[in-house]
Amino acid sequence: MRKFATIGMSLVTAASISIPALAMSSAFARPVPSVQGVTVPARPVVSQTTAARERREPHPEIRKAITALERAKSDMQHASHDFGGHRVNAIAACDRAIEQLRLALQYDKR
Repeated sequence: MRKFATIGMSLVTAASISIPALAMSSAFARPVPSVQGVTVPARPVVSQTTAARERREPHPEIRKAITALERAKSDMQHASHDFGGHRVNAIAACDRAIEQLRLALQYDKR
């Protein structure tokens, strides 16, 4: 008899934990659209801002590279040392690289 009581309490505890969890998960589930009684699978959710950004910018990697080079150039300009002229050369190299990347973006617009 005690064995049945333990099993019964375990089942009640499991149900009291899982039923609210199931209720919450189904409450927030997206409804599946239907067309004349035929269930149509829902489209995957894609962030509209991400999709719009991808349409607007065909080469986001180049934009990221330009931003990274500009940030590196700024960091070098604020460095405390000249490093024997190497810092000045590195800043000039960043300027040339940024210019080349901008030219690449302009070339792609043709």
